[in-house]
Amino acid sequence: MKAFQVTRYSKKDKLVLTEVPEPTVSENEVLVQIHATAINLLDSLIRNGDFKIFLPYKPPFTNGHDMAGVIIKVGANVSKFKVGDEVYARPSDYHIGTFAQLIAVSENDLALKPKNISMEEASSIPLVGLTSWQALVEIANVKKGQKVFIQAGSGGVGTFAIQLAKHLGAFVATTTSSANTHLVKNLGADLIIDYKNEDFSKILKDYDLVLHSNRDNKILHQSLQILKQGGTLVSLTGPPTSEFAKKIGLGWPFQFIMSLLSMSVKRFAKKLNVNFEFLFMRSDGYQLSEITSLIEAGKIRPVIDRVFPFEQTNEAISYVETGRTKGKVIVKVQ
Repeated sequence: MKAFQVTRYSKKDKLVLTEVPEPTVSENEVLVQIHATAINLLDSLIRNGDFKIFLPYKPPFTNGHDMAGVIIKVGANVSKFKVGDEVYARPSDYHIGTFAQLIAVSENDLALKPKNISMEEASSIPLVGLTSWQALVEIANVKKGQKVFIQAGSGGVGTFAIQLAKHLGAFVATTTSSANTHLVKNLGADLIIDYKNEDFSKILKDYDLVLHSNRDNKILHQSLQILKQGGTLVSLTGPPTSEFAKKIGLGWPFQFIMSLLSMSVKRFAKKLNVNFEFLFMRSDGYQLSEITSLIEAGKIRPVIDRVFPFEQTNEAISYVETGRTKGKVIVKVQ
């Protein structure tokens, strides 16, 4: 089969399209013929080697973290799915590889694809959907009437998180450029801040949750300051914490390093009497099935920017790296 592989960690090297063996399927896995995959900034960070300290892959490996397709083979102990099922998933760490024609996926990572959307639309959902769910539902337990600030509202996570927060009954503020105001308003945003001309830290106050995705340290500190006492900032960009290191099974040296990395921001959060959480989303088929229900009920809709053919996967990655996409960028595998 054909797959796009990382041949070495590098910011400059492109992924290489090559022939690789068909994946073997363990007793708890299914083999999926991939119809579509989505591009995430995570794919670039993995290729660059930014996460190799705590998430090491040995090149060459197939990149890609989102997929939708059809099951063509099931392992001996698989009970939830059958051949012919249309499914989607964010495969678990160390089992990624959606920039390919086939992938073996644990049945615990899978959910049935929503019936009312296409394969391309379905492939846009898993990573951003699970990220939003784990931040808003699992960590923050957002309730009706609470105030939520979602940064970068027109991005992949932002377009999903706005809709989920509105479904949960929150008042939603977001940042975007003036060109994307109409998009985020249609998704349900109540207060829209033009980040090029307005300072969110002078507009927002007493928020229950900030979904933080900006790499500027100044923005992180300003975001903590708009929270009410006891409020929570969930960061997708870090710094990672010792709690995170422990959760993913890293030893005490890594826990110590991440404790040092996050010491300053955690100290600042404690001074403000607010909570700082680092989220590196995980695969979860059950949560994804909950998301399927919301999509089929019309509560959340996918937002697609562009669809590229499989051969142009590198061009699709470059497009995402511009940081100007509206929603998700998709690669149609077949």
